[in-house]
Formats: sequence, structure tokens, C-alpha cells
Amino acid sequence: MGIVKIAEDLHEELRKSSTVMCRSINAQAEFWMKVGMLAEANPGLSYTEIMAWQRKLADVKVPEIDAA
Repeated sequence: MGIVKIAEDLHEELRKSSTVMCRSINAQAEFWMKVGMLAEANPGLSYTEIMAWQRKLADVKVPEIDAA
């Protein structure tokens, strides 16, 4: 484990986002870092595609929504 220094305003946005997403501040920061790393490594993929790929790798069963 290490310490990462970030700007106060970014930390505040991180804190607010972690509340909305029901994650700890550290878990939210790790999530943002992982998604950012995957986005940089795969610039042709959208956020939605990256999340779908991660769910597939984790064998998450996502139910279909019947919009009718």
C-alpha cells in the first residue's frame, strides 16, 4: 500500500463520487485508476465497452431489460 497525493478539489470530487457509488474513497480512487489505465491501453473502447469487457471477464450475468 502506498500514499498518493492528489489535489484538494479532486479529492472532494472523489469523496462525493464515492458516496454516490457506495464505495470507500480508496475503492473509488482505485476504480478510477483502473478504468483510466484500461482506457489508455485501449483507446478505441468507450467506457461502456470497457465495463462490459470487465463484467464478462468476471463472469457477471447481466439481465436484459425489456424496454417494451
